Amino acid sequence: MIDLTTDYLGLTLKNPLVPSSSPLCKQLDTVLRLEDAGAAAIVLHSFYEEELIAEDAMAERFLLHAELHDGESAGFMPDHGKYESSIDQYLDHLRKVKARLSIPVIASLNGVTPSGWIDLGQEMQAAGADALELNVYHVAANPAESGDDVEARYLALLTELKQVVSVPIIMKLPPFFSSLPHFVRRLEVSGANGVSLFNRFFQPDIDLDGLEMVEQLQLSTREEALLRIRWIAILRGQTPMTLAATGGVYGHEEALKLLLAGADVVHLASCLLEHGPARLSQILEAIEAWMVEREYESLAQLKGSMCLNKLRDPSALARQSYIRVLDSFTPRPGVWR
Repeated sequence: MIDLTTDYLGLTLKNPLVPSSSPLCKQLDTVLRLEDAGAAAIVLHSFYEEELIAEDAMAERFLLHAELHDGESAGFMPDHGKYESSIDQYLDHLRKVKARLSIPVIASLNGVTPSGWIDLGQEMQAAGADALELNVYHVAANPAESGDDVEARYLALLTELKQVVSVPIIMKLPPFFSSLPHFVRRLEVSGANGVSLFNRFFQPDIDLDGLEMVEQLQLSTREEALLRIRWIAILRGQTPMTLAATGGVYGHEEALKLLLAGADVVHLASCLLEHGPARLSQILEAIEAWMVEREYESLAQLKGSMCLNKLRDPSALARQSYIRVLDSFTPRPGVWR
């Protein structure tokens, strides 16, 4: 029998497939179905900084200033003892999931400032989180903000959290850093236990009829896995931290390629949103079948065997490959005259 175990943030997982933060993780029944399908760990849906800010503002307006209302209107004020905030709901869900699952549960924080994350990180750890995923969703659109400023934002959040929690922390990163290997090393020095590559920024569209920006949600595509393959293959020999691949995995092919490049775990979201939890077991079975066919005995034997340090031609990940690929293109007959 093939040994599919892998290390994830110091946790030993039974296989490398981990559902990532998505709406699927909001329902206990769905989380249980994911575990039954073979999930090795679960990343819960994110708790957003904006929720905390909005609730703090509401509390100040309606609770702390209750004395400003007249006697009749005060009767409509919420009962302090019955009010359950969104963080209370998140923590309650985390406790229920931990009580029912036998696999690790990772809580997810999504924000851009240190405000409030210290207490939240401590509360999530106390509620049973085996690790924390820190998702800094920040679009650097201010010309006064330098690349160093952007990196400092991530490092400040990480440093603040590391001071108050003992569970592992994984940083979910976008692909837009000017020198990703250098920044990953800075995260490692600052205490990160791993990085998840890559966060997806949802892109707005333009409505040509209404002439306005419109929000849209598009699931990832298989092609997105290619960017992850490149950078995980580059990083694998440069850091001992956990490397998690997220984005573009729809079948066992993408998962295997990412593992060969050096990923410790492969996150799944879009394929599960489209096809349901059963898709996870299908991918897992196909991975095992592929490994049996090629006589692999363990995931450790496969993992990272095609990273930069082990390639016969490392230029495949660098500029030389770019030049060769462009020069090799041949247009269809009749396209160019």
